[in-house]
Order: sequence, then structure tokens, then C-alpha cells
Amino acid sequence: MRPIKYIGFFDFQDSKVSRNYFLACTNKMESIAEALNDAGYPVEIVSTAVGVNDRFFFAKGEVIWKSDLLKARFFPTFGGPNVVIRGVRRWLTSICFLKYLLLNTKKDEPIIVYHSTGFRNLLLLAKKVKKFKLILELEEVYQDVVDMTEAERKTELETFAQADGYIFPTKLLNDKINSGKKPYTIILGTYHVEQEITDKFNDGKTHVVYAGTFDPRKGGAAAAAAAAAFIPDNYVFHICGFGSPKEIADVKAAVDKVNKVTPGKAVYHGTLTGKTYISLIQSCHIGLSTQNPNAQFNATSFPSKILSYMSNGLDVVTVDIPAVRNSAVGKYLYYYQHQTPEEIAKAITQVKNNGHNNKDIIFTLHQNFVNDIDSLMKRFL
Repeated sequence: MRPIKYIGFFDFQDSKVSRNYFLACTNKMESIAEALNDAGYPVEIVSTAVGVNDRFFFAKGEVIWKSDLLKARFFPTFGGPNVVIRGVRRWLTSICFLKYLLLNTKKDEPIIVYHSTGFRNLLLLAKKVKKFKLILELEEVYQDVVDMTEAERKTELETFAQADGYIFPTKLLNDKINSGKKPYTIILGTYHVEQEITDKFNDGKTHVVYAGTFDPRKGGAAAAAAAAAFIPDNYVFHICGFGSPKEIADVKAAVDKVNKVTPGKAVYHGTLTGKTYISLIQSCHIGLSTQNPNAQFNATSFPSKILSYMSNGLDVVTVDIPAVRNSAVGKYLYYYQHQTPEEIAKAITQVKNNGHNNKDIIFTLHQNFVNDIDSLMKRFL
């Protein structure tokens, strides 16, 4: 059987090459690839990730096999902070990506693509020429999250329309995008149950973690840090994630503000990946999915961090929005209604042992999705 091609900004977390990718994207792609493998489909992940900007290096193109059913293809890339270097690097990746699509795809072949703003014009061009079937993995509508030009908005909507099938995180997003009633399936987030690599903190305190973006438009990290000031002293907050230099500085300032009143109550960990990230998550008791409930993207997207926390055995406190409340895991979560430090802190203190095992819940979701993705792929094969 020909491998199912799966395109996205991907890299393995233990990669020796510094590529620009997002952890949430990589985790979701690995979870879907795992489900495809469990359904009997070999998978070739085609990465469009490029080198990072902070240092000079060159990495040749390569194919890495992770198992008999999973391999990842990386194009040549290089790193460097110079604006000219960045332009040449993007041009090189564009040429390699388009060449790959034109030479390695066939008519009616199903190809899964993680929706992004990068290289989508090339994707649509190759689809028009080769007439392959596009299964769009759509996590969120980017124009609901970031400012876009009218041309960019039009291109994003055109990408949605050109898809032959979809993978959505919520039924709400399907209702919004899939007006043509095309084949689709739903996966909330990462359904990979992590193996235990560390024990939980056992110091008599409840450890709470926020892991994710520092983007203020999402509203998560700053809200989590602020909530630490309104919770009893037997709680410790851990903040890790990523953002711009200003966003990082703002989160650090929020952590410092808490610690000036109660030293050691909040801990800033910076950006963590791989086993270091998993170790921090697993050592905590409660995970925070703090997002601005009024943000437009929250009407249809599902916070991927909720599944990441659950797959590591944590209880989860989250903002109460329909996309979460009405999901397959909605009844297992703890909610707050308004994005205030006081309400977030109150919800955290109400977490108790309610008898369910979040890892078992995630494993069941994975098994169900294996059947769902198999049914979707059979529509195109």
C-alpha cells in the first residue's frame, strides 16, 4: 500500500536539526499518524518546516523512518538571522515542496494537509495540476485569530473550498466550514497516552501548570499567572510556553509580581520540549486551559492543551465555552465562567478526585478515532 502523504510544519521533538515548528501541531500530527498506522495505513509525513533564525547552519534533505509504517521527509534547509537568508530559505523550501508535489502525487490520491498560511498557494497550484484529493486538517480559522489582508482572507477561504474532505477538532467548525457536506471526521486533539516518566510532586502542595502560547490574544498565560495571587499558599503555579520577546517579558513580569507577595508560589520555566516538557506536565496535578472566552476563534476551536494534560493524567480547569462543554471530554473537566483571576483560582480549588482516569478516557477516544479515520480514508481509496 502506498503511504498516506501528510503535509505540515513538522519535526520530531528529539531532532538534531533546529527547524521552526509548533509543538501543538507536531503533537496533533503524530496522534493522527498513529491512528492511521493502527488502522493499517503507512504514513509519510512531508515537513515544510524551515530552519530557525537564530544561528547559521545547513541541513541536507533526508527521510527518517520512525517505524515500518511511519517515515518523515525533510527538505534541505539552513538557519540564519539575516533577512536575505530567510528569503532564500523560503524560496528553497517552496521549490522543493512544489517539485515534490508535482513528481510524487497522482490523480485522486488522498493527501492530508495541516492547514497553515504557509505554502498554500503552491498547494492549490499542485492540486489543480495533479488533481489529487485534499483532506484538510483544519484546527482553526486563522482570520479569526490574526489580522489578515483581504487577499489572505480570500486565499484561506479558497483553501477551505478546494478541500475534498476534512479533519476537524469540533463539530461546530464542521458546521461553519463544510457547507458542501463533504466527508469529515473529528479529533479533538492529541489522543496519545504518554508513558509515565516521572512521579508527581509530593511536597504536600497542589501543583498547577499552564503550558502553551503566551500570545495575549489567546489570553492564557497571563491569566494563569494572575490567578496564583488568589489561591491558598498550598498551591504552586508552573508556567511554560512560547511567545515573542515582549510576550515572554510580560509573562515573567506577571510571575515576578506574584512572587513578590508570596515567594515561590509561581515558577517560570520558559519553553520546554520533549521529555523535559512531559516531565513537568506529569509532575503536576492540575492543568490550566485559560483562554479568552470572548475571542472569536473559541466559537469553533478546541484547546489542544486539554487533551495533552489529560493524556498525562492531569485534571483540567478550563474556560466554559460550547466547543469544550459539548465535546466528548466535556463532562470530565472543571470550568470557570469569566476570565478573571478570582474565578480561575476558585475553579482550581474545586478540583477533587472524582474517580475517573483521564488516561483511560484518552485511550478510548483514540480507539474510536482509529475507526473514524479508517472510514474517512476508505471514502477516497
